[in-house]
Amino acid sequence: MKTIFTRFSVLSLLCLLLFNVASAQNINVKGLVSDSQDKTTLPSVSVTIKGSTTGIQTDANGVFTISAPANAILVFTYIGYTTQEVPVNNQTTINVAMVSSSQQLEQVVVVGYGTQRKIDVTGSVASVKGEELSKQASQNPVSALQGKIAGVSITNSGSPGSAPQIRIRGLGTIFGNQAPLYVVDGVWYSDINFLNPADIETLSVLKDASAQSIYGIRAANGVVLVTTKKGKIGAPTVINYDAYAGFQKVTNQVKMADASEYATLTNELSTQNGGAPVFTNPASLGKGTDWYDQILQNAFVMNHSLSVTGGSDKSTYNISLGYLDQDGIVKTNNYKRYTARVSNDIQIFKNLKVGYNVTGVATKSKDIPLTIFHQLYSASPTVPVFNPDGSYGDPNDQHLGDGANFNPQATLDFFNQTSKEYRATGNIYAELKFLKHFTFRTSVGGEFGQLEARTYAPVYYATFAQQAENSTLDLKRVETRNWIIENTLTYQNTFKEDHNLTVLLGQSAQSNRSYAINATARDVPYNSDADLYLRLGNVDDRYVDDQASLIKFASYFARVNYAFKNKYLLNASIRADGASQFYGNETYGYFPSVGAGWVLTNEDFMKNQTLFSNLKIRGSYGIVGNASVPVNPTQALIAQTANLAAIYNNVLYTGASRNTLVPPSIVWEKGIGANAGFEAGFLTNRLSVEGDFYTRKTSRAIFALPILGSLGTIDNQILGNQADLQNRGVELSATWSDKTGGGLTYSVSGNIGYNANKVLNVSTGSNPIYSGSTGITNGYLATRTVAGDPIGQFYGYKTAGIFQDAADIAASPAQSGAAAGGFKYQDLNGDGKITSLDRTVIGNPNPKYTYGVNTNFAYKNFDLALDFQGVAGVDVYNANLAYRFGNENFTKDFVDNRWHGAGTSNTYPSTSIGSSANSAPNSFYVSSGSYFRVRNAQLGYTLPKTILTKWKIQKIRFYANAQNAINIFGYKGFSPEVGPVPVNAAEKISNTLSNTTLNGGLDANVYPLYATYNFGVNLTF
Repeated sequence: MKTIFTRFSVLSLLCLLLFNVASAQNINVKGLVSDSQDKTTLPSVSVTIKGSTTGIQTDANGVFTISAPANAILVFTYIGYTTQEVPVNNQTTINVAMVSSSQQLEQVVVVGYGTQRKIDVTGSVASVKGEELSKQASQNPVSALQGKIAGVSITNSGSPGSAPQIRIRGLGTIFGNQAPLYVVDGVWYSDINFLNPADIETLSVLKDASAQSIYGIRAANGVVLVTTKKGKIGAPTVINYDAYAGFQKVTNQVKMADASEYATLTNELSTQNGGAPVFTNPASLGKGTDWYDQILQNAFVMNHSLSVTGGSDKSTYNISLGYLDQDGIVKTNNYKRYTARVSNDIQIFKNLKVGYNVTGVATKSKDIPLTIFHQLYSASPTVPVFNPDGSYGDPNDQHLGDGANFNPQATLDFFNQTSKEYRATGNIYAELKFLKHFTFRTSVGGEFGQLEARTYAPVYYATFAQQAENSTLDLKRVETRNWIIENTLTYQNTFKEDHNLTVLLGQSAQSNRSYAINATARDVPYNSDADLYLRLGNVDDRYVDDQASLIKFASYFARVNYAFKNKYLLNASIRADGASQFYGNETYGYFPSVGAGWVLTNEDFMKNQTLFSNLKIRGSYGIVGNASVPVNPTQALIAQTANLAAIYNNVLYTGASRNTLVPPSIVWEKGIGANAGFEAGFLTNRLSVEGDFYTRKTSRAIFALPILGSLGTIDNQILGNQADLQNRGVELSATWSDKTGGGLTYSVSGNIGYNANKVLNVSTGSNPIYSGSTGITNGYLATRTVAGDPIGQFYGYKTAGIFQDAADIAASPAQSGAAAGGFKYQDLNGDGKITSLDRTVIGNPNPKYTYGVNTNFAYKNFDLALDFQGVAGVDVYNANLAYRFGNENFTKDFVDNRWHGAGTSNTYPSTSIGSSANSAPNSFYVSSGSYFRVRNAQLGYTLPKTILTKWKIQKIRFYANAQNAINIFGYKGFSPEVGPVPVNAAEKISNTLSNTTLNGGLDANVYPLYATYNFGVNLTF
């Protein structure tokens, strides 16, 4: 019996193997793919074998031929059509008629704590796929958003490794961190500099208060949700390698006066001030030193990304590595970033899934002094870089006086600062489904980082003004330890096919802890950068200061989504947040929201119409919060530093000083917003249009008001709830996606946003708040914030021309400091004299319009992406022009247009532009900040499948890319895209309380704009 059973088992096994081999044997399958309605053939339809990476595309006539197992399933996918799966079942001919889909309606978008179909969303949510972001040579994924989403303004900084400034529907808050909340796979962050753009699957921007309020505590400036790439169940292992290399080049470089021109203007300035000419023969000096050419460079940039993804029937995995090496346009500047990411999802049981994702990043940068760009702008071209004997050229040798008393090369050579950052982030989760309709999810995430900046100044002598008798080593370090725990319970059910209900309950706890230390030692010897230690310095000349902060949050939230017959939509949520910065009755803030939608095209009366493929109107209202205030904001801080020490009777006493005045109490700042919008599709959704109107009020805005220095504080300001702000705007976006019979597929999308900002009231009443230092020692402030006007408007005198001579001065209203060649100001109040009462609004740094046009074309194996972007209705204040203390250089534009005698100019002043009368904020320094640029252009070519099959490679694509190559604007500076002043790690660590938003649009030291040209390759195995 045993023998018979054994023989039967072997025979059965052989039959099974033979059956599997027969089933797995490939056959050639041919067919035609067409539109189910008009029967036209469809070119470039993707035809793949399910569960594998094998696939082809239909030709120009819609015909395909593929080798597939006899028992395989073919998957047909095409833009604007429903994906179809067709079993082969030993068929050699398969014809497929594809049905047009409402792709935009069925698209799943990421929202707070989950996903929704696009058609079910009642708030304003915009999404961008990771593949769109990866088409740009942007090191930060936020930068790649520029021009992609209506109402989202991105201002880039040219400094390597820096984060761009992002504004969602205008300025939401004034004080503290004005960036949106970033949520990456459920973990909260203040920035996503640590994230490799190649790791992003989708990026969603929550724009209105209804969508944001589920994140109440940190949603005042908007929310950006990032979903990273994961493997897929049952998918084979896929290896992707992406790399590019290229260079960055300064665009629109400002031309400066050469040596002869500089000497001529310097002599003019000296004689105008009653002195003797400085240079005897300006014409003999020639071109002199071009400091921009000496210090700036075409900067090399290189990026590599490698990922491995796949999955079994119960688990998925994704492993990725990234390396970025980016030089700055200043020759010594360099930034390196190393990233690693691992994610894994495991289906333990049918109803239980667990997973984790971990991201690690390490960066190292060779920094530059922040003054270098002002020096390049100001340095005298008559000064050589080096003298014939090898010493540095010294402005003091030419008796140039104050102002341009530096050699930029020496500044760069003796600046030694290195910054390092280490960061580990991630989370682990478990998801349990039970009782058919319930899902419980728990997640624990965290962020652990260390940012360190080390600066060493040696003993040196370069020029009279650039020397040091003692060496100094400065070390700054910040350690971050943050964690977040979130638990959610979701109930989802459909009743009688008409009622769809989803209920979410959640609880969250967070802790943000940081520790900072700043230590300095003098007389530290230098052997090498690796041998610099504070303890080697003078034991009697060391300084150490440290500080720490701990902020804790406790939150509870709930949301209900209801849909009736897919026609009527309702969304309501509430979040209660407790924050340790607030006390008593203000410990908790409550943030409710409600949204409603009506899908008109699902109504019976719309069934027979042919204009709309879909039409939905929606409206929402919500409240969000801002907890971005310092620890213990109502407690007075006392400083005890070395400079406060005093000696009495030969005994050293440590002095103390009050840092700042504090308010008796501080309450939650809230953003109250309403949104009304529509979504429409035409021509079977080939054309989709979306529009929104919004209004948002920031109630009890928190920021610091300036106070008199005589009150004895260090910061000269007081923090508190000071104002109410308002943003109102309109957004419109449209996308056209189509194909041609010749095999061309394309999409063209455009968006435009309008935003008007206004201060409703301020605690100073009708008294304005002045800010916006122009860097000039006379203390002139160029911005004013007052009720009824936008935040931080430029404020000063309106020019009425240039004084030509003494008679012109005598015939004009009395003006202090008036001189021939000086600005003539308008007497706005008509009292016959120029005083501070004649100042008025001269510009607005808050952009009114942002827009973008994005296109994609694909023909056979070629693809082309063109992105255009711009800003309009905004002004820039060029503080560089009057940022003068003596004999700084002049721009070529100023040389050609200056006043240098009666009748020579009535718009540009004389070389005495830096005098107190001429440097006062006025309309001459204000220019339009509007610009239009070709943001990105990329041309790619994918090798044919017939070639790749032989090499067992799924995809090879080569591309060429140009970013910011064409920029059109009228501004006389480097770039009208004036964002935050660039900072390095040391400045980030030392950052103190400041109302940076009140200084917007001031160009006093901007990092020049650059274009990036690179070549790359995408490989898939």
